[in-house]
Amino acid sequence: MVNVLIGEERSIVTDIAGTTRDAIHSHYKAFGREFILIDTAGIRKKSRVRENIEFYSVMRAIKALHEADVCIIILDATRGLEAQDVNLLFLAHRNGKGILLMVNKWDLIEKDTHTADTYKKAILERLAPLDYPPIIFTSVLNKQRIYKVVEKAEQVYHNLRKRVPTSQLNEVLLKEIERYPPPALKGKYIRIKYVTQLPGRRPSFAFFCNLPQYVKEPYLRFLENQIRHHFDFEGVPIQVFMRKK
Repeated sequence: MVNVLIGEERSIVTDIAGTTRDAIHSHYKAFGREFILIDTAGIRKKSRVRENIEFYSVMRAIKALHEADVCIIILDATRGLEAQDVNLLFLAHRNGKGILLMVNKWDLIEKDTHTADTYKKAILERLAPLDYPPIIFTSVLNKQRIYKVVEKAEQVYHNLRKRVPTSQLNEVLLKEIERYPPPALKGKYIRIKYVTQLPGRRPSFAFFCNLPQYVKEPYLRFLENQIRHHFDFEGVPIQVFMRKK
């Protein structure tokens, strides 16, 4: 992927696992932006990491994930979403990174009109409740949709840095909350009065109400989904906090 984008053989490409030992940084310019592409070593299951040198290459790959703004997790379409892919996705999620799923070798899959939708549905079922990363089907060999991946990564980065005005948040979200208020608990009614976006490296939102301790996880997910629906935070983890008004 990186070799094709920058037009030179920066990374060794082979089907033999463990060939890439280090994270390779490359400068790249597209869509009016300057990018640093970090091509990491592949990360295998811990039980398969037998050499010290591969252990340290995995550590460097994880360090690269911490440095990155957007993580593009590349899947092999012929193998599907594997356990280690899921681990990496949730590691990126916990660290507040933008996430994009790139399904490569799509040219090797026999397809009909429903193949992509079926494949995407299977991935999202494995990742539930983490359902916000965009999924793009590519073939690096055929240069199919690889520039769409870069364009989408740029959009995810924009979403990661997005700030929504407080007035706009309240105008939109309080109407949704009025239509579907949090369920009463122990005869007590929860009234959400105000919402604002908090400062930080990832989008975080505080909802102020009378009884924040009574708001449960399903309703927090509802609030997160409403934020995504109205303000487009595709590819970005969102934090929702309830605070005492």
